[in-house]
This record gives sequence, C-alpha cells and structure tokens, in this order.
Amino acid sequence: MTVMQKVYWLIAVFGNVLAVYVFSTQGGVVSSSFLLFTLSYSVIGFYDLRYSKHSLNRLYPVVAYIRYFLESYRVEIQQYFIANDTEEKPFNREQRSLVYQRAKSVRDTIAFGTQRDLFEENYLSLWHSLAPSKVLDSAKRITIGGVNCLQPYNASYLNISAMSFGALSWTAIESLNLGAKKAGCFHNTGEGGVSPYHLKHGGDIVWQLGTGLFGCRDSAGHFEAESFKKTALLTQVKMIEIKLSQGAKPGHGGVLPKAKITEEIAAIRHISMDKDCVSPAVNPECTTPKSLLSFVEQVRTLSGGKPVGFKLCIGNPAEFLGLCKAMHETKIFPDFITVDGAEGGTGAAPVEFSNRLGMTCLEGVYFVHNALVGMGFREQIKVIASGKTASSFDLLAKIAVGADIVNAARTMMMAIGCIQSRHCNTNQCPTGVATQDPARAKAINIDEKSDRVKNFHHNTLESFYELVASVGLDDPAKLTPNMIKRRSPYGMQMSIGSLTKPLKHNSLIDGKVEEETWLHWWQQADAEQFYVQDTDTLFAAELKH
Repeated sequence: MTVMQKVYWLIAVFGNVLAVYVFSTQGGVVSSSFLLFTLSYSVIGFYDLRYSKHSLNRLYPVVAYIRYFLESYRVEIQQYFIANDTEEKPFNREQRSLVYQRAKSVRDTIAFGTQRDLFEENYLSLWHSLAPSKVLDSAKRITIGGVNCLQPYNASYLNISAMSFGALSWTAIESLNLGAKKAGCFHNTGEGGVSPYHLKHGGDIVWQLGTGLFGCRDSAGHFEAESFKKTALLTQVKMIEIKLSQGAKPGHGGVLPKAKITEEIAAIRHISMDKDCVSPAVNPECTTPKSLLSFVEQVRTLSGGKPVGFKLCIGNPAEFLGLCKAMHETKIFPDFITVDGAEGGTGAAPVEFSNRLGMTCLEGVYFVHNALVGMGFREQIKVIASGKTASSFDLLAKIAVGADIVNAARTMMMAIGCIQSRHCNTNQCPTGVATQDPARAKAINIDEKSDRVKNFHHNTLESFYELVASVGLDDPAKLTPNMIKRRSPYGMQMSIGSLTKPLKHNSLIDGKVEEETWLHWWQQADAEQFYVQDTDTLFAAELKH
C-alpha cells in the first residue's frame, strides 16, 4: 500500500473510533467537526479506492483532489507568482502591461533599462537616425480599393481583427465596435457573421465570410446571394473579407464549442445547438484559384463595388503563386489580402495545428508583398498583416516587411479586460470577454471598455508614428525590410529582408527571376488548382547569401 492508503485506513478505523468516543463523551462544536471530518474522509476515500476511474485517486485517496484543485489554477499561479516579465507565452507580462497601460492612458514607460537580452538569437531591432523626422498627417491613413472598386475605404494603420460573436460575448462585441467608432478604425466581424451587436453602435465593419458562410448561407450551407446582398449593402459594412484559412489553425475550419452556442447564435449562423460548430476546412465557393477570384468578383458586384479581399495563412508558397497566376490570366484582382500569421490566436484549435502549421506573420507578409511586386500588381492590392501585435514596434515591423495596415485581435481583447487566462474554449472566461454566460458577460461596462479600445489604438499609433520618425521618415509607407535588424545565430545583425532576395517589379511575369527558390515555386504554381506538392529543399539563407 502507498503511504496515503495506509493513512486512509488509519483514519477510517482508528480515527472514526476516536472521533465517536470524543463526541460521545465531550460533545461540542470541535468534537462534532472532528467526527464530520473523519466520516467524510472515510466515505470519499472508500469511493476513491473502490470506484474511482483515476489511478491517482486509488493510490492516494482523498488527497489526490488537492492536486486537481491546484492544477485548475496552474495558469494563474504561473502567471502571478512564477513567471518573470518576459517569459510567458503567448503574451508576456511586459506586453500585457503595455496594453493595459495604454488602454487606460496611464504611464507606459519603464525604468532602469531593458529586461530583454539584446544579443538573443532572432532579436529584432531598429537603427535610429540622427535626424529624427515627423510623420505627416496626410500619411496617417491608407486607402483600400483597386481599379474595380467603386467605394474605396480610408483605413487606419491599426484595426480590430476578426473575432466572432460566439467566440466573444455580446458585450465584448459592442465594446469593440463602439471603440472602433471612437478610434476611427474598422472592426472585423470574424467568421460568425454580422450580428446586431456589430451594428448597434455604428462602428465601421469588415464582414468576414468564413468557410461556413455564416450570415449568407442556405440550409445546406451554400452561398445565398440575396441574404448576402441585404447585409453587404448596409452603409456600416465597409469591406468584405473572404476567409480561406486562419493562422492559428490553417487547414482546419473554425471551431465554436457547443457550450458557447446559444439560441441567438444558432439563429444568426443557421446552425444547430447540439454539437460543436466546426466550419469546413475549405471555403465551398473557393476550391480553386480561379473560383476564388470569380467569387471575389461576384461579391464585389453584389456589395455595390465595396473593397473585397481574402484572408489566409501562407503555407506552400507555390500555391499562393498559383493564385497570382490566376489573377494574371483572369485579370480579376482582390482589393486587399489579409495575411494571418501562424502565431495568431484563436478560441479553440487542435494543439498540433496551432504549434506546427503555417508561416509566421512577418515571413508571410514578406513573401506575399514580394510575390505581388514580382507580378506587377502590388500597387492595386493592399496587404493587411494579422498576428500578435502588442506594441508599436510589432506594428512597425509588419509595415516594414510589406504590409500596408495591421489588424490586432488578442490585444484588443486585453484592452477590454482579457487577462490571458486561456479559458476561451470553456465558456468560463473570468472577465466576460470570451463567453456566452450572461452573468459573466454583464460584467463588461461597454462605454468604459470602448474608451479603453480607443485609448489603446490612439496611444499605440502615437508611439508608432514617433518610432517611424526616429528612423528619419515622415511616412510609414517608406519603411523597408532592410530597416529591421535580426540578431543572427552568430551574434551579428542582419537585415530581415536578406532571408530571401526581394523580387523586382514584374520579374515573375518577365521571367527575370534570379533567386533559385522563387523560380522553383513559380514553375510549380498552377492557376487551375491550389495543391502543389512541396518538393523544394530549403537551405539556411545565411549560407546561400
């Protein structure tokens, strides 16, 4: 027997005898409590020894529950008492504190120097200029809309990324949308569709059409043009984004756990409540590059000429180049492409998908930017970066490698109260942000939290413009990849753009590609189908260049 099994039998036999004796002779509260303890211990322990399915309970009766209790608070214990300011994932204490401080418009400075290891491998930094500039007011917004767009949209450099009603509570959605209105940025609906809470406060909306086509699907899950048109023509809907894949779980459909599906959500999405809502891995309207572009054109027409684009996480580069070939052949172009990074967040995803699939945001944006340059139509297609943006440097780095604007999701959640408890998939979010529990959701004060969104947006952009000015530029669009320095494994700094040679304007179309890797991808690319076998062998860029 284990020690705790022996302890159990001692309490069950001698402990109960002693407790009964003391109670019968002395009575009182103390003896009653002692007897209640021994009896309870005996009953629980007997169940553990005889009937428990857990070997831990059988070997350590009663006390095994102490482990379960402590384990249930493991994340909080780690966060509050063990981890230092720079080691937590996905957002460390330093990053979260910065978001909270800027959301509250309180002091966001640090004292006594950096806590970061500036010689850490892959550490990113900037070289400043001795002639700091000032960003022009005329350079603080970006117009999205290509040659076929009739209603271009003037966007902020920082916006609220895709988070669905369902994944988030109605109060969280209202706070974000009202915050977007106050901040002057857009609010992406996420794949759950346009809900009344997205529309209530009048903030600019980007309607995301997920692979489940929620909000514009028939009973069989197919695209329904009339229901789409009804919503797309709303003045508040500024752009349409077709979701192909998500950085946190590329190759896997969106997941809304059954515990979070209410009657209202089921009605909005046109789904059942008796099982998890798992979207298809492939958008049924976009099974080939050309069918995607055809859908882009159809959606743009139905929406009255509003900007239409698509969102994806980059995997095999040749497959994206196949899409570029399809654009060249059909002459149909999206107005924007949202590049989601593998480091992006989600409310529910298989561990292997979040940990092991897809390019990171910086890699994906750099690749997409260069591919569009090489095709000769970079100027008419805007690139939106999405993936882990907490600071103005995160924003700057994405712009520098090729993005036009940036979307942020989890840090916007933090602005309205998220504490990174990582209970998003349980419906038990402790702050009311990622839950459908009415009692929890009501804890969010919409007016107050919307101000936090506005503050975070404003203060992050102010810092961003100051950072851009510190390198001597008056326009963020002048940022280039070589300005971002990466600490190599050998201790020296190298420009992040040197990982793959950039393409020249029209070089893919003109057949003037010097880089062997780019040439291999281009030759493999197919405008008729997405799938391309991954046969290219990648070598360390430092050794090649």
